[in-house]
Amino acid sequence: MSLIGLTGLHKTMATNKKRHSSHMGLSLRFIPYNLELAHVFTLASSSRTNTPALLTMLELDGVVGYGEASMPPYLGESMESATRFLNALNLSQFKDPFQMDDILTYVDSVLPNNTAAKASVDIALHDLVGKLLNQPWYKTWGYTASKTPNTSFTIGIDTPEVVRQKVKEADGFKLLKVKLGHGNDVEMIETIRSVTDVPLCVDVNQGWTDRHKALEMTHWLKEQGVVFVEQPMPKTAIDDMAWLTQHSPLPTIADEALQRLPDILKAQGVYSGINIKLMKCTGMREAHQMLTLAKALDMKVMIGCMTETSCAVSAAAQLAPQADWADLDGNLLITNNPYAGMTIENGKITLNDAPGLGIREIKQIF
Repeated sequence: MSLIGLTGLHKTMATNKKRHSSHMGLSLRFIPYNLELAHVFTLASSSRTNTPALLTMLELDGVVGYGEASMPPYLGESMESATRFLNALNLSQFKDPFQMDDILTYVDSVLPNNTAAKASVDIALHDLVGKLLNQPWYKTWGYTASKTPNTSFTIGIDTPEVVRQKVKEADGFKLLKVKLGHGNDVEMIETIRSVTDVPLCVDVNQGWTDRHKALEMTHWLKEQGVVFVEQPMPKTAIDDMAWLTQHSPLPTIADEALQRLPDILKAQGVYSGINIKLMKCTGMREAHQMLTLAKALDMKVMIGCMTETSCAVSAAAQLAPQADWADLDGNLLITNNPYAGMTIENGKITLNDAPGLGIREIKQIF
């Protein structure tokens, strides 16, 4: 963004701050919401048919911002812990939503962990402030919508028959993300290659434990048209992971090994890049900081998601123009999405010009 553009933005924010400060303060509401998956979702170590979530609404003088906490079991959060955290917040003390850094620093300080619950407030605040600015967040950050990458579509571990069906359902996507690490890696790839030749990326979810066998697999996967390998080895196997990255013909991406901003320096030299997920890093504010730092360190950046509604996926998509890769299909994996937002056009993330996150309700929740 140019200096003139920044000056104009600051003037706009100053004007809106005067206009939208409130004596009442911010009002937070939230409700539980169970995300129902279209298919059984199988990873290297677990399977599930739904994901617990919690939807939030942050209001100031009739203007509403929407947020979301998606809580797959491995995050260590639950409906109970998220509810307890949100009940502990006193957001009504904040009369000016444009004091975003103060608000989100407070939210992060109330209790440790609870990153998805914190993200639900962060996302709702960004949506609210974007609406007050009458501007989508990617424009506020100075990004160009046309620079978004293609998103991958996830193919979970399953029988060859079901895998082929999943691939057919993903027709039109330019990149498929294949879950591996369950002992049938070759079968998974060969099954997919029997029905499509689109580029692949693979997510092993820490499923490989022998670095030499892992290296052999990366060479074979490259021959199969794979473009990168996500979290191939356990997050604790730092030396083995650094060795693999050094010798691998494919980039390696940290997922389970990375959660928040300080983890990026630990991942440097161990992985080629990082996967940023809002539910793990407390939301859009820290995700933006992580992206900036990773690019400064010349690391690859992937923007990812959990199984989520279009609310959280659209929030993550605001960062997509600066990402090397994106895996923003979580809203496509569920059958009860209550929002509409960013779309996938011919495999590419497509942002709209609606303010905030660019979402709207298609099913009344609150």
